[in-house]
Amino acid sequence: MDEIISLPGGGIKISSASWRDINELHSLEKTCFQGDAWPLLDVLGVLTFPQIIRLKASAENSLVGFIALDLRQAQKTAWIATLAVAPDFRRQGIGTALLQLGESKVNLPRLKLSVRQSNQAAISLYRNHGYHQVDVWESYYRGGDNALVLEKLVPSAP
Repeated sequence: MDEIISLPGGGIKISSASWRDINELHSLEKTCFQGDAWPLLDVLGVLTFPQIIRLKASAENSLVGFIALDLRQAQKTAWIATLAVAPDFRRQGIGTALLQLGESKVNLPRLKLSVRQSNQAAISLYRNHGYHQVDVWESYYRGGDNALVLEKLVPSAP
């Protein structure tokens, strides 16, 4: 499943990610999330565990974006475990494209995620796509920042 999407400045290819993307994804995590970046073993897990939808955005064969959705059938919920876009590629629609394509692959009635309370750009992205706050996890992130738990209900899902 490869899709080419048209964005300003050229085509971005969105495709399934695999364990072969471990080094690039680990680097993207560190670039985007600094102290909150996943350790290498967590990156390997998200790239190999079953029940995870994983999509990467590539520009000229370099990974510039990634989303992982953890399908929790028993909870009838998909958790967006991570959504990252390289700083030089932000505000070009890549996050939106990854989010929309990832959501389209979920057949569950609820989508949830946590986001750093100070990450206003990400919060705006999610709110613009129908997510609303349902909880706060106090001091969840390094440095003591809270996590906002956001949720989106999908009425057409079973």
